Amino acid sequence: MGKDIENLLREKGIKISAIRILVGKVLQQSTMPLSALEIEQALATVDRSSITRALSLFTSKGLVHSIDDGSGATKYELCHAYENDSHSDLHPHFHCMGCGATFCLNDTEIPPVKLPEGFEAVLPNYVIKGYCPKCAGRQ
Repeated sequence: MGKDIENLLREKGIKISAIRILVGKVLQQSTMPLSALEIEQALATVDRSSITRALSLFTSKGLVHSIDDGSGATKYELCHAYENDSHSDLHPHFHCMGCGATFCLNDTEIPPVKLPEGFEAVLPNYVIKGYCPKCAGRQ
């Protein structure tokens, strides 16, 4: 399953706290990226501002990456690149227009995009929108 969240926090130079462990565990146990609201709902005893601060810190330290899937709510997921000591965990995502879920497409490469002269890509955000298998026949 990978490393426990306390070790991941230590490796990223993040001071361990109960809130950070709770937020990290929710992200680690999730099968898809989660919004701050979804994390708040999973952690009924933790206030939104504490969750937001933890997510901001995790993002700045490279423990999580954020996804703008166009839904209006940024989603977060643990970077899995720590398993191979890489500094990036870039992959496309799929946002279901039916149920609103966002899925990682870990085994799909982000297609190369030729930019005009002088432009420099720093962080590609590639989101495909459509219907997941659960919603595909219902629209």
